[in-house]
Amino acid sequence: MENIILVSVLALVSGIAGGYFLRMNVLNKREKELEAEQKRIKEQSEAKVKEMVLEAKNESFRIREEAKREEQTKRRALMVQEERLMKKEEGLDKKLEESEKTKEDLEKKVAAVRQLKTDVEEIYVKERAQLENISGLSKESAREILLKKVEEESQEEILKQIKKVEYDMEEEARDRAKNIIAEAIQKYAAETAQEATATIVTLPNDEMKGRIIGREGRNINTFEEITGIDVIVDDTPGSIVISGFDLVRRYIAKTALEKLVADGRIHPARIEETVTKTKEEVNRLIQEWGEKAVFDTGVAGLHPNLVKLLGRLKFRVSFGQNVLKHSMEVSFLAASLASELGADVNVCRRAGLLHDIGKAVDHEIQGNHAMIGRDILRKFGLPQEVVHAVEAHHGDPAPDTIEAKIVQAANMISNARPGADKDNLDNYIKRLEELENVAKSFDGVRRVCAIQAGREVRVFIEPSKLTDLEAVKLAREISRKIEHDLQYPGQIKIEVVREMRVEEFAT
Repeated sequence: MENIILVSVLALVSGIAGGYFLRMNVLNKREKELEAEQKRIKEQSEAKVKEMVLEAKNESFRIREEAKREEQTKRRALMVQEERLMKKEEGLDKKLEESEKTKEDLEKKVAAVRQLKTDVEEIYVKERAQLENISGLSKESAREILLKKVEEESQEEILKQIKKVEYDMEEEARDRAKNIIAEAIQKYAAETAQEATATIVTLPNDEMKGRIIGREGRNINTFEEITGIDVIVDDTPGSIVISGFDLVRRYIAKTALEKLVADGRIHPARIEETVTKTKEEVNRLIQEWGEKAVFDTGVAGLHPNLVKLLGRLKFRVSFGQNVLKHSMEVSFLAASLASELGADVNVCRRAGLLHDIGKAVDHEIQGNHAMIGRDILRKFGLPQEVVHAVEAHHGDPAPDTIEAKIVQAANMISNARPGADKDNLDNYIKRLEELENVAKSFDGVRRVCAIQAGREVRVFIEPSKLTDLEAVKLAREISRKIEHDLQYPGQIKIEVVREMRVEEFAT
């Protein structure tokens, strides 16, 4: 038993000793591995440090080299600049020396000229004294004799010059007279202007003519004053003629007169009331015409005010064409061409319908109708493609898109159709519009009407702004401006109307 315990104790001690030595061996081995790992990390760190130091040295060397090269470049530039400055300085020195030398020479020449002047004056005084002694004439007597002799010798030459000037003036006057006659013949188009600017109103009987004229002509005068249209009452039975270049005014006058004839009550107050109501009806009719044009061409999404402007083209005539019908025709043509060429049909249809929209207001706004139309479309927010096609339909500016070129071509096709170009009518209307615009340019003018085919301009002024004396002065100023700015055959009568109306109500 004791032996067993002893053996167990020895075995336990041996196990403990073996475990201790084994643990020590493991620890020693782990320590060696850690030392090796530390050594390896240290070597790697040293290698990286050496590498970074080397890179830093290389970078420092590169920076120094670049700095040296930059310094050399600046030094060379400074040297070149210094050489240039030195050359300029040398040039300035030379110029300064030359200027000093020139100054000395000039001073010498001035002194010589002064001396020469003094000598000449002395010689002149001596010679004049000798001449006066020899001739026995004073200076004033000699001048009179000389001038008289020159006048006698030049008299023939002066007469020749006068005859030449008279001949040139006669030639110029003759050419001017020929131009005036040719211009009058060219502008004279009685049949065309009469057909395009006059409307016949049928009357139930000839007695109605007298009622339209009124006592001492007060009815017809009131009607012409309010409408701005010339009413011609001639010997033609059963009808009278309404004449005027503005289609809107003429249409309002025709409709109002037909209403007055149908009603039978014709007096100044009734005339004014009927014309006012007719104007309101025409404004509604303009909106309807614009809507119909938009519907017929298939153009949707336009602002109501833009549609109303479009309807106003119904009353515009250009080169003998109704502008609204022409615009619809261009819209159809442009859409057809676009569909064949693969362009944007909607852009072409819309631009074709709106290409002449500027003509609706070109009598109120200065400028080309294409540029006016461009500004209007921009104001209403239409796409740039449509705006460009409208501004370029006459080639200024040049069209940049295929749609703009198509609209331009459609416009030319519509204008080139047989019977479309009546230039005389367009020039005639343009001349009358220019007459009205000249009168409208003065302050205090409320309304202007060109009547009698442009032979009379009736100007209505604000009575609160201008007195009777100022009205007389205004008529003279308008006539002078027309003479200066416009060319016209015959005479033009300027009639300034100043009417004061006072209203009061009894309660």
